[in-house]
Amino acid sequence: MQALFEAIREACSRATWSRAVELVRAGAVVGDGTDGEVAILRVSTAGTAVSRTVTLYLEEEDEDWSCDCSTHEEVCVHVAAAAIALRRARQSGEELPKASASVARVHYLFTRAEGGLLFERAIAFEGGRRETLTSTLSAISSGRLKGPAFVASAADVAVDLLLGLNGRGWLPRELMAKLIGALTDLSDLFLDGAPLKVSSDPVGVVGRLEDQGTGFRLSVVQDQSITEVFSNGCVLCGDTLRPVGESKLSARELQELRPGRYFGPGQVIELVTEVLPSLQERIPVEIRTRKLPRTSDARPRVQLEVSQEGDAFSVLPTLVYGDPPVARVDSGRLVALANAVPVRDELAEERLLRQLQSDLGLLPGRREGFRGEEGVAFARKLEAWKGRGSIAGDAHEKFFLAPGLTPRLETRDSDFALSFDSVTDDGKRVGRADPSAVLRAWRSGASLVPLLDGGWAPLPRDWLARFGERIADLLAAKEGREELPASALPDLARLCEQLERPMPPRFAELRPLLEDFTGLPAAQLPADLRVSLRAYQETGVRWLGFLKKARLGALLADDMGLGKTLQALCVLEKPALVVAPTSVVHNWAAEAARFRPDLKVCLYHGPQRTLDPEADLTITSYALLRLDAEALQPVRWATMVLDEAQAIKNPDSQVARAAYRLDASFRVALTGTPVENRLEELWSQIHFLNPGLLGGRQDFQERYGKAIADGEPGAAARLRERIRPFLLRRLKREVAPELPPRTEVVLRCELSDEERSLYQAIHAATRDEVVAKLREGGNVLAALEALLRLRQASCHAALIPGQKAESSSKVQLLVESVAQAAAEGHKSLVFSQWTSLLDLIEPELKAAGVDFVRLDGSTRDRGEVVRSFQDESGPPAMLISLKAGGAGLNLTAADHVFLVDPWWNPAVEDQAADRAHRIGQDKPVIVHRLVAMGTVEERILALQQSKRELAEAALSGADKAGALTRDDLVALLE
Repeated sequence: MQALFEAIREACSRATWSRAVELVRAGAVVGDGTDGEVAILRVSTAGTAVSRTVTLYLEEEDEDWSCDCSTHEEVCVHVAAAAIALRRARQSGEELPKASASVARVHYLFTRAEGGLLFERAIAFEGGRRETLTSTLSAISSGRLKGPAFVASAADVAVDLLLGLNGRGWLPRELMAKLIGALTDLSDLFLDGAPLKVSSDPVGVVGRLEDQGTGFRLSVVQDQSITEVFSNGCVLCGDTLRPVGESKLSARELQELRPGRYFGPGQVIELVTEVLPSLQERIPVEIRTRKLPRTSDARPRVQLEVSQEGDAFSVLPTLVYGDPPVARVDSGRLVALANAVPVRDELAEERLLRQLQSDLGLLPGRREGFRGEEGVAFARKLEAWKGRGSIAGDAHEKFFLAPGLTPRLETRDSDFALSFDSVTDDGKRVGRADPSAVLRAWRSGASLVPLLDGGWAPLPRDWLARFGERIADLLAAKEGREELPASALPDLARLCEQLERPMPPRFAELRPLLEDFTGLPAAQLPADLRVSLRAYQETGVRWLGFLKKARLGALLADDMGLGKTLQALCVLEKPALVVAPTSVVHNWAAEAARFRPDLKVCLYHGPQRTLDPEADLTITSYALLRLDAEALQPVRWATMVLDEAQAIKNPDSQVARAAYRLDASFRVALTGTPVENRLEELWSQIHFLNPGLLGGRQDFQERYGKAIADGEPGAAARLRERIRPFLLRRLKREVAPELPPRTEVVLRCELSDEERSLYQAIHAATRDEVVAKLREGGNVLAALEALLRLRQASCHAALIPGQKAESSSKVQLLVESVAQAAAEGHKSLVFSQWTSLLDLIEPELKAAGVDFVRLDGSTRDRGEVVRSFQDESGPPAMLISLKAGGAGLNLTAADHVFLVDPWWNPAVEDQAADRAHRIGQDKPVIVHRLVAMGTVEERILALQQSKRELAEAALSGADKAGALTRDDLVALLE
């Protein structure tokens, strides 16, 4: 006892020990029994209704203690008080007061009344006197209400919490069932004065199996143990009160089994192995027959079912009886598997399950999967465990640790073969891994990869760190093909160079593509060419001609206005197809007539369109490519050109799919903006030109799109290197220094008081709700709608549904600026993405005396409109919708460009400005962006700069990219 006391004193805090001494002085410790080795004491504390039970282990070598309180202290105040009180009692030779001595207890009283039960609690005193409890135990013990002194157990308090203020009288069915459950740990229960027991096990119908002739009769009857039913939802079974349980049988089963179901001799197996186990899982079943199948002396054992699941295996442990099994244990119930039912040995079952959990960490009936390093380690455990149980299946035997992998690359004419062999130190090959599996394992961070014929080998991680991305590029390019696409040969050549392996023979033909293109063979220009090419255009034509001869696609991405149309016209072979935006279809026909007059041109356009099989060049629009794909597909085009190829940027669009399907020997894409928003746009264009070069869409998004967006080092540089042979991009400042300068200015306007009030009202009505939903991952459509309304309010109030306004501050500034430019002899282009805004600008230009023409989606004779404006004596202004005239047009008569409503995508605005700033322009060009101060338009200007990074990542030297993201929308709307 002294050693235990000292151990408790040493582990107890000073404050806790002081409180314990006070409890002992207050007589709060009583004895509850001792057997010499263990002392049980009860300790009461002020303000609580529960006394805590403390157990002290008195053996000299077992200095231990426990308490049923919830404190996290090593020694609580109850243990300390118990130790002090017990030591004092032993030193004085006196006994501790007994827990039951003259202590009032809580009694629970049930009374029959009108078919149900009434309930109340009472405090019972020594001598038999009871005092009805009219409040809660906690109210009395805390001193809030006066009441008799009593001792309450944890179970008493649990009942008190359950009942609250509803602790007397008639209790409803739901509360009665809960009360019975709470009373199971108590003994002072009475029904009409007689002692009462309770059980939380529900009672209801029971199954009964009896002999009937040569078979059996199975029925359901009311539980025969029920002696009295109460309307509160409980019954009396002898002297035990139990809740009425809900039947787990379906209505159909009850209907079938109430009169009884007969099972003949041929149905005995079904009865024993299926019907009875199923029924016993839901209700008790009385077996009143001795004719059921014989019992078996089979012993329990653990059986492991091992199954192959791809490059993993799974293990399902089952506790069975016999070998082969005659029964199994499912969720604690015995299920017969043969016409012999074993006698259960639950102790043996428990021992087997403990061993299963200890050795393998498995639970019966729960299938666990293993792969990779974990699978190899677990397979070793299974081998060691074989003697303790049986294993069905050998899938785990393929999970052994093999020697490391040795990569080997072999090249053929225009293809490669890559192998990863697992080889021992003496050169013996153990197995081979699939290259794709090696790459997947490496990218996922795994350390092992499965071999094709079994075994797992460590990855050559250092080798993969150097060459893995190039290998992934080549495997993605070859996916689903018998050999590597020719467009991927430069990638293979770079890998061979790094590995010091022989180059694929066919690569020699393509070697100039890896250089600066100046060494490309001279191009044979068409005899009917009526223009002299600039030096950079000659380089472009040589590059196009080289790719045409190699039957590889070309993406000519020169800056807008550098003559992409002319360069494409120089390499056309009949029959050639040009697909362009509707707004420039006629411009293509005019350029062909101007530069290649001998070409026979078919303009496949208009309601009476028809293909001319004799035409050298067929020109059509993207809309007709989509609508008339079936008419265009049968033709084997020698050359196919997509002008403004960003039109197929969405690979899911019908127009992109139609372009992919057309048969063309040489494919060319022309665009000044190959990437506007997402790198997937570049993938779509490259997929049209050189299918397979960038692999599948999902693979590209994972290894390039996401990597570049996340700023992964080297990802953008690797992409640029891969597409460089097939993408030629020159900027005006690099190749056309003679072009006059282009100046960009921001014209800021102040909204009027009325306009400001409208703008702020729209902003306030949408900001909080929309931004909150965006941050919670909500749909972006509402945010885009709010952004649209804010932009419209920044331009003209009449654009807002339900609003009227004669003019706007921005339109007035625009008209003044255009009128001033006209007065000084300049021509202006006025761009807006809304034709409704152009409608509002028109009358104000007329009122200011400024003549103009207009080009939008409804314009029929676009060519005549352009010619009229380009004429020196033509109108000084042109109103253009961005969609109809933002690309492909030559409008060099203008030297002022007005962008009325700025948008987040700078590529769209750059395209519009380059209608004037292009080859042929001899005047400085000024681009005016009209911005309403204090509005979302100022934030759009800031956002434009970050969006330029996307194109730069793929085409120049940047390593970051982005599109209009959810965060961008939040930033614009806040």
